[in-house]
Amino acid sequence: MWTVAALYRFQTVREPETLAAALRVACDENEICGTLIVANEGINGTIAAAHAAQMESILRAIRAHFDELELKMSAASEKPFGRMKVKVKSEIVTMRTPEIDPSKSVGTYVDAKDWNELIADPEVLVIDTRNSFEFGHGTFERAVDPGTKNFGEFPEFVAKSLDAAKHKKIAMFCTGGIRCEKASSYLVAKGFKEVYHLKGGILKYLEDVPEAESKWRGRCFVFDERETLGHGLAEKERANAEG
Repeated sequence: MWTVAALYRFQTVREPETLAAALRVACDENEICGTLIVANEGINGTIAAAHAAQMESILRAIRAHFDELELKMSAASEKPFGRMKVKVKSEIVTMRTPEIDPSKSVGTYVDAKDWNELIADPEVLVIDTRNSFEFGHGTFERAVDPGTKNFGEFPEFVAKSLDAAKHKKIAMFCTGGIRCEKASSYLVAKGFKEVYHLKGGILKYLEDVPEAESKWRGRCFVFDERETLGHGLAEKERANAEG
């Protein structure tokens, strides 16, 4: 059984190339697979290890450079990534809005246990900040699909479809929390007053909220060999050898 860690942190990294080089060494030493993205604005990625001690070691190496991490742990029955990649980019999640700084200003975090009550409010506009492909696999009740192919198109959706004077309360979500956190920072900067986002994302919700109480419909697409996860972060059933 493989241990999988989805993680991110918005925090200033002054020398991302140097940090990336150190993390490549640490990942290699611990036989880690997956992807890490490092930028001036922080770190983002999903990684996996065959043994718990290896995961503990690489997380210590990452935490040495960050005040804290938004971290979501899950499991995979088979190796979820082919290899390890540590990339340096201009953003850890691409929105192409360099003026936005989520380390300084974001919306209001909402814990998974409080999410159902928030999105049941008819005055709240619920927005799925993922792309339409992910939306098609599953989403929350009442959620709006922005119709984007990638996160960089989100500002265009805001310009065309949202109005700070009309949309008084907005609740957003994404897979692990990073896209909706950056989206909330963007909306706050644009003058929207009540902006909420699901802390830990869909993954945290599926882990913490019992299926009988869930407002989630379908499955959550993830960017590894597991493809989608369900309630309790359960992998989809694999077809047997005979089909």
